[in-house]
Amino acid sequence: MPRWQKILYTLLVTAAVVAGSLFGWSVLSRPDTCAEGVERIDGECIGVNGAGYDFGTPEIGDVARAIAQENKKIEGQPYVTVAMMLPLQSDMAGLRRQMRSDLQGAYLGQLEANEGEGEPPRIRLVLANPGQDYRHQSTVVDTLLRMADSPKDRLRAVTGFNLSLDATRQAVRRLTEHRIPVLASRITGDQISNADAADGMANPQFPGLARIIPTNHDAAQALADFNGEQGREDRRTVLVYDTRPDGYVDSLAKAFNGIKETGPPGPAAMSFTSPAIDEAGSTGNQFTQIANNICDTEADTVYFAGRALHLRLFALKLAQLSCENRHYTIISGADGASLRQTMSEKDWAQLRGADGKAKVTVQYAAPAHPDAWSTELAAWGEKFEASHHRKPMADELPQYLTEPKAALDNLNKLIQNTLHQGTNLGSTPTLEDSRTMLVYDGLVTIGTALHQVQSGDATKVPSLEDVSGEWPQLQSRHRVQGTSGLICLTSGGNPYDKPVAVVELDPGRQGPGRLQFVGLGWPTGQEQPKNCVIPSRTP
Repeated sequence: MPRWQKILYTLLVTAAVVAGSLFGWSVLSRPDTCAEGVERIDGECIGVNGAGYDFGTPEIGDVARAIAQENKKIEGQPYVTVAMMLPLQSDMAGLRRQMRSDLQGAYLGQLEANEGEGEPPRIRLVLANPGQDYRHQSTVVDTLLRMADSPKDRLRAVTGFNLSLDATRQAVRRLTEHRIPVLASRITGDQISNADAADGMANPQFPGLARIIPTNHDAAQALADFNGEQGREDRRTVLVYDTRPDGYVDSLAKAFNGIKETGPPGPAAMSFTSPAIDEAGSTGNQFTQIANNICDTEADTVYFAGRALHLRLFALKLAQLSCENRHYTIISGADGASLRQTMSEKDWAQLRGADGKAKVTVQYAAPAHPDAWSTELAAWGEKFEASHHRKPMADELPQYLTEPKAALDNLNKLIQNTLHQGTNLGSTPTLEDSRTMLVYDGLVTIGTALHQVQSGDATKVPSLEDVSGEWPQLQSRHRVQGTSGLICLTSGGNPYDKPVAVVELDPGRQGPGRLQFVGLGWPTGQEQPKNCVIPSRTP
């Protein structure tokens, strides 16, 4: 081979090797994508998608596709994007079912918000998965910030948020610092809320944050209201709390500690340490010691500040001990709504004694319950008839009960119509655990704010400031009739005197137990005022 051919051959081979190396490096360095807008990070599918992707969780596949279908339906109409941000992958079947309930509420709320004619903008809903315990929230927030500036996406609100963790707080802080409105529908931790100022001139730590669920402090006050002015006797109560850092647990323990009780002091608080939200670790061993110690006291009521997984283990452990055949009531927070989905037939049997009677019942302050409004209206009507010797007229019925009942009736009708039209949501939505109701109310609240700030040109998109500035206007005449109660937002974006549904998990005498609505509790000690006009407050 002539020398010039050898040189040319060498150059060609070198160029091929370099090109192959560059191609290989490009392929290897390219993000491993699960779907459009979703990247595989540490084994999880992290990102934002509104095209029907299920994030590797089959239970949410049908409802994710229903959301995508609604997104496609509104193409060509004036719209804005709302992101539903919460972990969307888990190895636990119970948690996956909870995700489905959340997304069913989001879809139904999207339908309700998009229903009216001549009421722009429509809501395009996208799902944002920040990973387990929100560990990759910064990656998702980066994407959401870009979407807020995108003329195509027009992100105008972020909702969801189901765990009161430090990572959740960081996500909410960063979003609100960049002026993106956030509506928290299911986090109860006091750390992720704004303080209300008497003069309305507060400097909020989360500007543009609104909540539609009472904080743990308000829920504890509502429980105290439900139990009457005298409350429980101190000697008969004890606080059991988790020492693992967790915003929900921390604020719940503080709230329980602040409940005023009567009589001589009871046993000191008892602590345990769990490894994680969804891990048992050695908590069973710790609960054996705690339960034995409680048996030696007069306490028969336990305030439990911990997550649902550990609440279940503690209830079972307490039921295993004879304790002179004493009946125990465990009182916990909103996370207790998840308990029923994790209970087996064996668990229910264990909570019952040999005589079939309950050894342990669990009572918690649920943010909502489907039986609340009809039950309370019936009780109110009986009292009215007893004192007035006649049935009440329609306009005499209490607004704080009738309007939420009408909203709940509308949601049930929407569910039936949706299923009748053949839309597959993965399962028939059940409302007992309050998840679907709360998330639905969140989307309806966002839709209300969007419609009220939109005026003039239908194609003009409301600004981020327009939306966040509308939160404190949602009161009085513009109150939102939520299925979970009247939503009247304060200057700090908090729901004023939002009631909690006191619910008991009763094991019954045989078979699976049930969630039973017991009554309503009010954070202020009295019902919301007429038309939900928020009164002035003293500093």
